[in-house]
Amino acid sequence: MAEHTVEKIGGTSMSDYTAVRDNIILANREEGDVYNRIFVVSAYGGVTDRLLEHKKSGDAGVYALFSQSDSDWAWGDELTKLSKYLCEINEELFGDELLSQQADQFIAERIEGVRNCLLDLQRLCSYGHFQLEDHLLTVREMLAGIGEAHSAFNTTLLLQNEGYNARLVDLTGWRDTETLPLDEKVSQAFDKIDLSRELAIVTGYAQCKEGLMRTFDRGYSEMTFSRIACMTEAKEAVIHKEYHLSSADPKIVDAEKVVPLGRTNYDVADQLANLGMEAIHPRAAKGMRQADIPLRLKNTFEPEHTGTLITRDYVSEKPQVEIVAGMRHVFGIEVFDQDMLGEPGADRKFLEILSRFKVHFISKDTNANTITHYVDTSLRNVKRLVKALEEVFPSAEISTRKVAMVSAIGSDMQVPGLLATAVNALQDAEIPVLAMHQCMRQVDMQFVVEESDYERAIATLHGKLIEPHKHEYAIVAA
Repeated sequence: MAEHTVEKIGGTSMSDYTAVRDNIILANREEGDVYNRIFVVSAYGGVTDRLLEHKKSGDAGVYALFSQSDSDWAWGDELTKLSKYLCEINEELFGDELLSQQADQFIAERIEGVRNCLLDLQRLCSYGHFQLEDHLLTVREMLAGIGEAHSAFNTTLLLQNEGYNARLVDLTGWRDTETLPLDEKVSQAFDKIDLSRELAIVTGYAQCKEGLMRTFDRGYSEMTFSRIACMTEAKEAVIHKEYHLSSADPKIVDAEKVVPLGRTNYDVADQLANLGMEAIHPRAAKGMRQADIPLRLKNTFEPEHTGTLITRDYVSEKPQVEIVAGMRHVFGIEVFDQDMLGEPGADRKFLEILSRFKVHFISKDTNANTITHYVDTSLRNVKRLVKALEEVFPSAEISTRKVAMVSAIGSDMQVPGLLATAVNALQDAEIPVLAMHQCMRQVDMQFVVEESDYERAIATLHGKLIEPHKHEYAIVAA
């Protein structure tokens, strides 16, 4: 039976090495008992934004500048700035000048290697036989891997300097001569590692035949983490973040009223992912769920708290709402067409268009002559979607509306009158419900509200459905 755990450390946590060492690696451990653990590390906070593009603002990073090719030198200048920034991180991390120089040399080799590769690619694509678009996904992956290689190398070096037998496991494919499937790459990497006496520090990005960014984009580290847990048959998988998985966002609901979630199941995790609040990507969770590997979410800065334990079969002993969550900036796209009455293929055509534009839809409503999809995308994409829908449904009335989605979620919400209680609470708070949905699985119910009512709706439902139960340490402590 496996004795080890596989643990993923998020970017914000990685930026605080002292917290990583004291609150994750050494916390609750006997002296020297730090082994039988694999750590999958993210890039330092903000680094991937500078390598690719800013996740929220969309501001161009090295990749975005290179792919746009508006200037031959813009991306090169940005790469130089990035190199300087990474060396500044090294300077802050290492008190020892010799170690700092070692870290600088490591990252300089990666940066300059990528620079030369991109220059060669740019020259190659100046010939008509080669198209830059054919290589952009590879470029994106190569750039992304720099961030994880940097943080993993530094963490390994720091731990070695403090007397721990840390070992860098670089899965980024740097100068590899062949590209392997992910599972084979993981198996090869851990074949010769003795986890009982070596602390494995693994890059969150893994270069492989499947091309993780093709499916997961910037969620690639979760798939790396998941496959390592499954392939090494870990006893538990752990994700360390800078916050608890809680009953609501403490930035919206008073932090004193919000309580961490002690236990839940993978079904609830999927519902959260659907709202953009990924505890873990559903595809990454699938393998762990099938292998029956429990997943624990922990707050890096509260190491004594047991966090949230997610398992395959957990159902709360008492039916209840566990989380109130949601998403702003949702677009409702409504197609009204009397010709679709009794037409079974209408929704399929709608979904094909969403798929063509790679648009994530959160929920949908249908009746005899109307289909409404609630999507998470940009206004620009919405306009393109509407144009495509008009071609497929020429006689339809198509309308769009910017709204917010608020959801009450739990592993078992079979509480008589719960939906009526929620609707009445919103009505009492004078929050109009534009649409609502509850499926027979009884794990969530969704309310569509005006975007301006989003925060009030979250606070109102939390106050009515969770706070009266007066949970303390956690909702069902693990």
